[in-house]
Amino acid sequence: MARGPLFQDTYRPQFSGHETFPLRYGWLKKAFDAVRATEERTDLWSDNKAVFAGEDAIARFGVGKNMVASIRHWATAAGVIEDDPEHGRVGTTHLGRCFFAEDGLDPYMEHPATSWLVHWHLCGRPDKTTWFWAFSHYPAPTFERDELLKRLVRLAKERNWLRVATTTIKSDVACFIRTYVARQPSGKTGFDDALESPLTELGLVKPVGKHGGFRFVRGPHPSLGAGVFCYAVTDCWRRSSSARTLSFEALAHAPGSPGRVFLLEENDLIDRLARLGETSRGAYEWSETAGLKQLIRNRDVPAEAALAFIEADFGTRTREAA
Repeated sequence: MARGPLFQDTYRPQFSGHETFPLRYGWLKKAFDAVRATEERTDLWSDNKAVFAGEDAIARFGVGKNMVASIRHWATAAGVIEDDPEHGRVGTTHLGRCFFAEDGLDPYMEHPATSWLVHWHLCGRPDKTTWFWAFSHYPAPTFERDELLKRLVRLAKERNWLRVATTTIKSDVACFIRTYVARQPSGKTGFDDALESPLTELGLVKPVGKHGGFRFVRGPHPSLGAGVFCYAVTDCWRRSSSARTLSFEALAHAPGSPGRVFLLEENDLIDRLARLGETSRGAYEWSETAGLKQLIRNRDVPAEAALAFIEADFGTRTREAA
């Protein structure tokens, strides 16, 4: 039986918004800076959506209109900015300020922790349908571009998602692959078009064969820090359950779980869960009593407090602006 948020009647699919452009280096910082500048000016703050839609947006970001829309899309999906529909404006988030302010942890995405955090926001939450479904529901370790498309088209029909065109899903699948797999420059590809997404460096999806074949790369992923992992556990738990315990099965195999999204083998996941007590400063405790593997929550961790766990991934690294 299918499980997870994609199969709830209230779910609203998203297969667009990126204008076919994958996330690129510098975009999250650009979006954050543009919105932050309006927050610091009372004459702009009351109605600041023009920062992305106004006539001067193209000059502000130095890219075309469609790419401006893509920048906004990715910054919203990554949790760097957020819409405030009640007041008709857009604002920076605590996460955005923590990472992308001039004195933030990693304004220019130079550390893998930031890319892992962005990956979690894109794939650990159901908002971006293709991203979430690919990591949480695709049933095999390898896939072909056309097969991924066919399965998503079938899902849209089975769920009776209205106004979802096959061409739209096809563009979304292409953007998903380019987010995780670097496209090599060729005689027909300009340098700008060949720029890699920062998420390609995570090594989660690799090409196989010659034409349209790919595989999900499972393993320990050493560049995934304990802090981002702890943040993901907190985020997953907050959205899925109010219980004081969470089973290993849920953490390893449930849609949107850390095991699924980070492509961790079971033993690697257990190793990380066993160390979670130290990382979380006692908020979580791993238990294997009487053969029952579960994580115990000793105290609630607010969303903003969970971001503090990630600071440990940066160690004593000096914060610099490139």
